[in-house]
Amino acid sequence: MTFSHLLTRAVHINRAGSRSAFTSSKSDTVNPNWLRVGLAFGTSAFLWGLLFKQHSTDVHEYKVRNGLQ
Repeated sequence: MTFSHLLTRAVHINRAGSRSAFTSSKSDTVNPNWLRVGLAFGTSAFLWGLLFKQHSTDVHEYKVRNGLQ
């Protein structure tokens, strides 16, 4: 047996014994889970806020160190 043949058999055996967690159920597009949607958008907005705050802090520190302010 060649290596590729053994590898192919191993892949088929591995897939037969497990199932993907991502395809276990279809998502309901008519009635979304608004709590999860809100958490996703809220988390995104929070992280963007932290990014802008850190950027303004970094720009201020840069100006102070280089004597521009």
